[in-house]
Amino acid sequence: MNLSRNDSRMLAMIILYQIDLFLRKKIDFSLNDVIENNLNNIDNDCEFTRSLVNGVLEKEEELIELANKYLNNWSIFRLGIADAAILKIAIYELLYTETPNKVCIDEAIELAKDFSDEKVVGMINGVLDKIHHNSIESSK
Repeated sequence: MNLSRNDSRMLAMIILYQIDLFLRKKIDFSLNDVIENNLNNIDNDCEFTRSLVNGVLEKEEELIELANKYLNNWSIFRLGIADAAILKIAIYELLYTETPNKVCIDEAIELAKDFSDEKVVGMINGVLDKIHHNSIESSK
């Protein structure tokens, strides 16, 4: 039995949160250990979670640059760790997965509602909406 996509996104956010926290606190860690310690407690196939985490880590500079482009007079580094993780996951999904854009945005908003305050939810929604509409314009 597989994790739901919603649960996979939440688990990916938790893993990325931990990685970012360890980096900020300058705690020595093994990237693989952080990922596997979180996934070992799950009895399901976690391939989607792994692909999100690895994809975000691989494309992180690009994701941050794109987020900052659409965060008017703001920076992703000013967001909370969970907020930034949610935004990076959603941008990664918009750009690099077959998940429909509307689903990517809706899932990020639902996750943000659980872990962020209202203003940040709106900010995440705005950034993702701009990226979505820009990709539509670029494909014309």
